[in-house]
Order: sequence, then structure tokens, then C-alpha cells
Amino acid sequence: MHPAYSVILFTTASGAGYGLLALLGLAAARHGQASSLAFGLTAMVVALGLITVGLLSSTFHLGRPERAWRAFSQWRSSWLSREGVAAVLTFLPALAFGAVWSGLYEAPQWIAPLGIITAVMCAITVYCTAQIYASLKTIRAWHQSLTAPVYLALGLATGAAVLTALAAVFGRFQPFQVWLAVAALGVAALLKALYWRAIDAAPRKHTIEAATGLGRIGQVSQWEVPHTAINFVQKEMGYAVARKHGAGLRFMAIALLIAAILLLLLSLKAPLVSLAAAAVALAATMVERWLFFAEAQHVSTLYYGAKAA
Repeated sequence: MHPAYSVILFTTASGAGYGLLALLGLAAARHGQASSLAFGLTAMVVALGLITVGLLSSTFHLGRPERAWRAFSQWRSSWLSREGVAAVLTFLPALAFGAVWSGLYEAPQWIAPLGIITAVMCAITVYCTAQIYASLKTIRAWHQSLTAPVYLALGLATGAAVLTALAAVFGRFQPFQVWLAVAALGVAALLKALYWRAIDAAPRKHTIEAATGLGRIGQVSQWEVPHTAINFVQKEMGYAVARKHGAGLRFMAIALLIAAILLLLLSLKAPLVSLAAAAVALAATMVERWLFFAEAQHVSTLYYGAKAA
């Protein structure tokens, strides 16, 4: 699949934003109001800002962005529609939570319930995003059980890294924040490695023989190419990354996640180093997202000469 940069930005930024927002909600449910108005407002602006930038960037991938509102009506059958509905609904408890948690509105009894509701809605929204891809049976690399866990883990990991950086800037740095981010990044790296292992080992069941129903006769090959020039389907669905480049980018993604972990550990001595850790974690996620799309092969490539998908 062609890795559209708008979708890469969408999944990276919104995932980090939802991860950060969920952690703020859970932390508030346990500890109560934000330690200062400035920290509370800044954390909420960063979280909601990342989410908003991500959601807006996703519309640039649409052929007719002005019709995006129509997607909301198909929530019964479409994960894309469910994601849109969940994203909009999340803003309601999130804004209310931000107001009471930061201290703009005095209602301490509502901090915990609103924080928990916000965290749950964040998880639901990221899960819906992952299911947009995991539900597609036509793309073998996406239609498997680790797609959603990787999305959730990376969202939590990048959100935790950003939270640690914000806490360091405002003098609210605590070792627990570092260990949480390190654990989340480690889990994300492990799940991604298992994901790559799974898609490499999975059999390529989609073949020309199965598509034509002529497999009982023997091997099937095309008599002639379907087009004399590259068309839209080939550009979007037939994009492929060379094996050696894919291996190099996989190594880069894992190396960046490990680098983020090491920087977080260094931040135990110098808290502001966590700013670099957050940036590296986000960079790792963008590399991972690029590969997520580039390594995905759609069954339509069988029509254009691929032997299996």
C-alpha cells in the first residue's frame, strides 16, 4: 500500500494524544486535581492539540474532504465511521475533564469519573482506528490479531513519553513516569517484533489460482498485462518496499524505540533529557507507521502480475 504521509501523521499524532489524555485521566482519578493550573492547561492543550492535528490531517487523504461528514452515518458497519463517532464523542468528557482537573471549574467530585470515562473513550477510539486496518481481509499483513495491540501499545508509549517530558518542563518530574514510559515502550517494541514475525511467517493464501478458480488445473499465469500504463490501483495498492530496505527500516524503528528508552533512563539524572526521548519515540512511531503501510500487499495486485498476496 502507498504510505500516505497524512495518514502516517494522523495515526502517530492522534495515538500520542490519546495516550497522553488517557494517562492524564487515570492519574487524575487516583491523585485528584492537577498540581498547577499552568501544568493542567498545558497538558490538556498538548493532548487535544495532537488529537486535533491528527484528525485534521486524515482528511487530506480523502478525495473529497468536504464529504467527510457522511462517514459518520455508517457506524453500524464501518470501523472508519465508528472511529469518527468515537473521536467526536471523546471530546465531550475530555473537555469537561480538563476544566475540572486543571482547576478552571471547581468540581473535585467529578475529576475521577470524568478521568476514567475519558481514558476509556481514548482506548475505544484508538482501537477503532486499528480495526479500520485489522478488519480488511484483502490485506494479509493487517488482518491479524496483533494489529490492534500494537496501535494501543504505541499510543500509550508515546503518550507516556510526552507526559514525562511535560512533567520535566513544569518541575513535576517523578521516576514513576519514567518507568511507566520505559515499560510501555518496551511492550510496544516487543509487540511490533512479534507482529513482523507473524506477517513474515503467515502463508500467502491469496493466489491467482484461488482467485480464478483454476487451481485444480495447475499453475495459472497471465496471457498479457492488463494495462499498458500504471493506473491508480497500481500506485495505491501495488506499492512495494524492497526487502533489504524494509529490513533496514524495521531495525531503525526498533533502534529508535530502544534509544527512547535509554534517553528516558538518562532523564532520571537529567529530567529535561525526556524531551529528546519523547521526540525519538514519536520518530520511531512514524517509521513504524510508514512500514505498516508500505509492507501491506492488497489482493488486487494479483490482477497485475503478483503470484501471491
